[in-house]
Amino acid sequence: MMETMSPASLQRGRTREPAAPAIEIFGVSKSFGEGRLALDDVSLTAQPGEVLGLLGHNGAGKTTLVRLMAGLLRPTSGRIEVLGHDPVESGSFVRSRLGVLPSGGLLDFRLTARENLEFAAALFDLRPELGHRAQDMLDEFGLSERADERVATFSQGMKQRLGLARVLLPEPRVLLLDEPTSALDPVAARDVRELIRQQSRDREVTVVVCTHDLVEAAEICDRVIILNQGSCLAQGPPAQLASSVAITGAIELEVHPDDLERARVALTGLTVRRYDATRLHVTVQAQVDVPGMVVDLVTAGVRIQAVRPPRATLEDLYLSLHGATGAAATASSPQEQGAPS
Repeated sequence: MMETMSPASLQRGRTREPAAPAIEIFGVSKSFGEGRLALDDVSLTAQPGEVLGLLGHNGAGKTTLVRLMAGLLRPTSGRIEVLGHDPVESGSFVRSRLGVLPSGGLLDFRLTARENLEFAAALFDLRPELGHRAQDMLDEFGLSERADERVATFSQGMKQRLGLARVLLPEPRVLLLDEPTSALDPVAARDVRELIRQQSRDREVTVVVCTHDLVEAAEICDRVIILNQGSCLAQGPPAQLASSVAITGAIELEVHPDDLERARVALTGLTVRRYDATRLHVTVQAQVDVPGMVVDLVTAGVRIQAVRPPRATLEDLYLSLHGATGAAATASSPQEQGAPS
């Protein structure tokens, strides 16, 4: 007798189909008046729940790329799909599922936090659940205690949290953020970054972040795209891109936290590239100089915990790709294997 399988058993035995990309950009170029090329043959893919960082100097093409994703501009050549649709031809569909937070924000400072959210809910035709949804967002973003105070009295960090709550009110599937932590103090910036990661992780919101903050990009982004004058220089996971960089003429010192300032004094005459609570990155003329430097530190009473080649960062890659003067980094192969260029 043949054994039959229940639908649940059949479902468990199936291989889950991969989700369709949230954003796909194929060879997109965009020109403006007099042949000015803002984007040149850019391709990328963003998956549901992924945080994608757009890095580059002012004028690199970040804002143009975001406007193309939002359907506010039409590409000169190439193709864009957001949630499987052309954002220009299917603008209403795409924008109803898109949240955009520009660098200037979207808030009316004359209104209270609750009034800002209720106004946004009315715009998105969320009237039947207006009060409930607005209160949920105030609770989630830690704004309940000041919900009925005017936004003009809020700190910059609170305003940014409220701005995120506003754009997330209609539960978008794609979120476009322009410099979300600029002008924030370190604590407020950390809180906003955590909110961004939480939304991508818990709700599978695809987040595209334009930022100049390389530390922030390395912390919250699953992948980054480095743009320069409209061209894609590199793309991939931050750690993978950083590992493609070879740093010469530098070492990393790890010392006892109490000896950090003593070590810096002993290293007078050498270039300290950056440091944190225990680590110093020091530029040396040649590796043969390292033993003498260690002797000087020990003589000065510095307790050395480690001496090693420095670990490359996203900043090293960024500087090397942009040919920064005096940069000690050289990229070996920054392009992510198999990723569109």
